[in-house]
Amino acid sequence: MPKRGPYEKGEAKRAEILRVALDVFAAEGYRGTSLRKVAARCELSLPGLMHYFASKEDLLTQVLRMRDTSARERHAERPARERFLAIVREGAATPGLVELFVSMAAAGSDPGHPAHALFAERYAQLRAQVTAFVRERAAAGTLTTDVPPDRLAVLLLAAVDGVQLQWLNDRSVDMEQLVDDLLTLLGTHAV
Repeated sequence: MPKRGPYEKGEAKRAEILRVALDVFAAEGYRGTSLRKVAARCELSLPGLMHYFASKEDLLTQVLRMRDTSARERHAERPARERFLAIVREGAATPGLVELFVSMAAAGSDPGHPAHALFAERYAQLRAQVTAFVRERAAAGTLTTDVPPDRLAVLLLAAVDGVQLQWLNDRSVDMEQLVDDLLTLLGTHAV
């Protein structure tokens, strides 16, 4: 049964807030964005905006969740290497979202933080995907390693996260090229 009435309107407003927040953080950065600006663009007061979320951290967590979901949907049909590089390229074009990701990833290490569940789910899913990718490369004969696929997946994700952190501190670091180099080391030229 479709949702109707105030609940449907509330869900629509919440979705609007998330879209606006994603756009504002992408354009203006994590540190440079005030939630008052997001509220104003949604024609709400700050308390009105926060009515839709448990806390500021919950709102920021949901922005990251939306970013990840949107990226997966936009790039779902691309081959693995191309998909991965496109997402890194998007990150370089939206430094505010990379800054938000890195900040929330650190904060999310606290089990009581709203981002904890997001990052636990995100890394479990990514580790499984990268492990499968490594196994496929090994089975195809394009990757030879004595490191078990599940451990190699953790190392690869750590490298990509580390590249993002370095890039935040020095924009001359070419995230896309470095991730491309890493994928080349894995023998994924045409994947």
